[in-house]
Amino acid sequence: MLYRLILRRLLFFLPPESAHHLALSLCAKGWTERLLRRLFPPLPSGLERTVWGLRFPSPLGLAAGFDKNGIALGAWEALGFGFCEIGTVTPAPQGPNPPPRLRRLPRSEALWNRLGFPSEGAERVARRLARRRTEGRWPRFPVGINVGKSRQTELDRAAEDYARAFSLLRAYGDFFVLNLSSPNTPGLRSLQQETHLRSVLAAVAAANPPPAKPVLVKIAPDLEEKALGRILEVLLSSRCDGLVATNTLPTPDRGGVMGGLSGKPLTQRSTEVIRFLVRESGGRLPIIAAGGIFDGADAREKLDAGASLLEAYTGFVFRGAGFARDIERDLLGTVP
Repeated sequence: MLYRLILRRLLFFLPPESAHHLALSLCAKGWTERLLRRLFPPLPSGLERTVWGLRFPSPLGLAAGFDKNGIALGAWEALGFGFCEIGTVTPAPQGPNPPPRLRRLPRSEALWNRLGFPSEGAERVARRLARRRTEGRWPRFPVGINVGKSRQTELDRAAEDYARAFSLLRAYGDFFVLNLSSPNTPGLRSLQQETHLRSVLAAVAAANPPPAKPVLVKIAPDLEEKALGRILEVLLSSRCDGLVATNTLPTPDRGGVMGGLSGKPLTQRSTEVIRFLVRESGGRLPIIAAGGIFDGADAREKLDAGASLLEAYTGFVFRGAGFARDIERDLLGTVP
């Protein structure tokens, strides 16, 4: 309530990118992490899940896009998330797309973005994660790493980018997500087509010897069932361990610039995609549900549709620091 009445109004007074950078930089401070651990005591047990042999204290994680370079892992654990997914991390450093890049749509409880994988690059992110581990500051929950291709890399060489980013970060991620579906990098969504998809999966598999790290694919929300079915066939016949459903919805802004929409407008569609994937796969591929999770009812709907885990970003932005704890309290009343 404090966040919605005061803090959100202050943050929303700032341009969205400025507010994001401010919030993220504060969360990266050691004193902030310690304060959050005092403010948000651990929840009782009852939400734990094991997926890919990994123990998740809660099914709700922070989605990729918020902490692109892995600077605030401890804060996400302190806020009650059961895991986090950092990234998207590209093989080489790259800046964001030119503006416009990020807009809030408060009436729709949505965000529009076309950031385009701004990243410090896999080598620098790997060094940061290695330092955190050496210093004994590694979180006690699973850390996922989302990887993507560099903007300038041609599609026929995309597999090399994914394999390189994966190789540089493999030692630090508990699971990995291949972002093949963001609408903010030109041509990237073409990687969901069979030939490209098989190429990327094969390249990453070659860089993932036993004991292999789980590798997931993040898919778009606007694909027809026929296209989703073809993707599923490839994933089931390849070395793929799961899916993230779904990415943002390709949508132009008021000036006609293409970007991606997240938040409430995606709630129903992402659930429909999850139900289809679970039905057609026979539940053989675990799914992380992403898209329009704002409260316990949204979370339960995704789990009932067959998702194994949940991720949120926009709901966290609109609901604030107590977001994860609020959802988890709701789930504790309904977990079987």
